Amino acid sequence: MSDPRKTTRFYVKAWFWSFIGITAVSCAVYLTTFIVDSAAQAQVSLSELLFAAGGQGALANLPEVIAGILGITLTVVAIIVELAANRYTPRITELFVKSPVNIIVLGFFVICGLICIWVSLTAGSAIFVPRAGTVVAVFAISLSLIVLLPYFTFVFGFLSPHNVVEHMGRCSLKAIGIPRRQGPKAQNRAKRITVSGIEQLADVALNAIEHKDKGICSHAVDTLGDLTRRYLAMKDQLPAQWFEFDPQLRENPDFVSMQPEVIDSIEQGRFWLEMKVLRQYQMLYGETLNRMRDINYLIAINTRKIAESAMEMAQQQTTDLGMKFFNTFLRATINERDVRTAYNVLNQYRLLAEAALKANRPALAVEAAKHFKYYGQLGFSTGLPFVLETTAYDLCTLNEMAFDLKATCRDELLKIFLQVDKEAAEGHELEASLRGVRKAQIKLATYYLTHDERELARVIYEDMIDELPARLNSIREELEAITSKEFWEISDRGVNFDYLEPERRRKLDVFFGWFGEQAGAKDSARGSRELRRR
Repeated sequence: MSDPRKTTRFYVKAWFWSFIGITAVSCAVYLTTFIVDSAAQAQVSLSELLFAAGGQGALANLPEVIAGILGITLTVVAIIVELAANRYTPRITELFVKSPVNIIVLGFFVICGLICIWVSLTAGSAIFVPRAGTVVAVFAISLSLIVLLPYFTFVFGFLSPHNVVEHMGRCSLKAIGIPRRQGPKAQNRAKRITVSGIEQLADVALNAIEHKDKGICSHAVDTLGDLTRRYLAMKDQLPAQWFEFDPQLRENPDFVSMQPEVIDSIEQGRFWLEMKVLRQYQMLYGETLNRMRDINYLIAINTRKIAESAMEMAQQQTTDLGMKFFNTFLRATINERDVRTAYNVLNQYRLLAEAALKANRPALAVEAAKHFKYYGQLGFSTGLPFVLETTAYDLCTLNEMAFDLKATCRDELLKIFLQVDKEAAEGHELEASLRGVRKAQIKLATYYLTHDERELARVIYEDMIDELPARLNSIREELEAITSKEFWEISDRGVNFDYLEPERRRKLDVFFGWFGEQAGAKDSARGSRELRRR
C-alpha cells in the first residue's frame, strides 16, 4: 500500500488548484464584462444591481438551478459507481457513500438548495429585502457550480480501481489498530471490518482475473501482502482476545469447514489473519494456474515475504504456515502440470530456505530441503522430470550457501541432495531423465573443490561411483560446452543451470579423474587375480 498521506495530498492539490482556477477565470471574465458595460453606461455598483427589483426577482430561479446541479451530479455519480461496483466489487458503493468528501459536497448542494428556496420566498416582499440572505444565496449557488468539476475529478479518481484497492487496504489496517484502544465489542467489530476488507481485496483480484486485468490483480495481491506484513509488525501490541475465534469468525467460509482441533491450533498459534490472507492467495493461485502465470509468481513472492517477515520477528507459527502454503502451491501446480509455474515458485521457495540459513534457522532449511526432494520426486513420477531437475539445482544452491555460512545442517542438506535421484529412479523407466540431477551434484562437487573441501566432493563421487563411464563422459562434455552464464531464452531466473565458472570448470578434471583412478584400480585387481590363476 502507498502512503495514505501522499494520496491525501494529491486529492487536496487537485481540489485546490481546480477550485482556484475555475474561480479565477469566472471572476475575471465577469468583472471584465462588468467594467466594460459600466464604462459605457451610468456608473453603478454591484450591490445596487444585486438588490434591485430585477435582481431580487432572479432569486426565484436559483432553487431550480441548484436542483438541476444536484440532479446531474447524482445521475453521473450513480452511473459511475454502479459500473465500478459491477466490474470490481460491490463494496465500492459502501466506500464511496462513506467518503467524507462525498458527504460534504452532496450535503453542501442540499444546503444550498434549501437556502435558495427560503431566500426566494422572502425576497418578494415590498417591506423586507434579504440583503445578507441574497449575498449568501448567490455565493452558495456560485460555489456549487465551481465545486462541480473538481468533485467529478474526485469521483473519477476515487473510483479508480487502484485507488479503491489502496483505500480497502488502509481501512483494514486502520481497523486492526482499534483493539489496542477499545473493549471486546470493538475488537469483534474490528475483526469483521478486517475480514471483510481482506475478502473484498480478493474479490477485486478475482474479478480482475476474469477480465484479464493483470495490473489491478497484481495490485490487489501486493496490497494483501503489504497488509499482512504491517500487521505482523503490530501483532505483539494486540490484546489476547483479538486472536480468539468469535462465533462470526468461526462461520467464515475459510474456517467453517475446519475441524475444532485445527481451529484450536490456529488460536494457540495466533495466526488466524495470516491464515485468512493465505487462503485468499490459495484461491487466486488456483484460478490463475495455466492462465495468468505472472500472478502465480507474485503470490509466491508475497508468501515468501510474509514468511521472511515472520521469521525476522520470531513468529515461528506464521513462518511454518508460509512453508505449508508453498507446499500447497507446488502440489496444485504439479496436479495442473504447469511446469513453468513450478520452476518459478521453487525459486521463491529456495529464497525462503536461504533466508532461514542466514537467520541461523538450520531446522527450517532442512525441512524445506526435504519438501524440495518430495515435490521434485512427485513431479518426476507424474511425468514432469524438469521439476525434479529444478529442485536439484535449487538444492545445489542451498548446499553452497550452507557451506559458505558454515551452517550446522550442511551434512544433512548434502545427504538430502544425494537422495533426490535415488528414490525417484527406483524401478522407473525414465532414469535417463535424471541426468540433470547428476549435473547439479557435479556442480556442487566442483564448488567444494574450489574451496579445497575434497572430503565433501569425495562424498558426491562415492555416490556416483557406479555410474556408467559413457554416461559420465557425456555429462562432462555437456557441462564443458556451456560457456555463457545467461540462458539463451527469456526466463525469470535468467541463469543457465549447467553453467560453471572457469575456475569450477577446471575442477572437472579433478573430479572425473577419480573415476579414472577407480577404473584403473579395478583393472589392476582383475590383472592380479588373472596372474594368480596362472
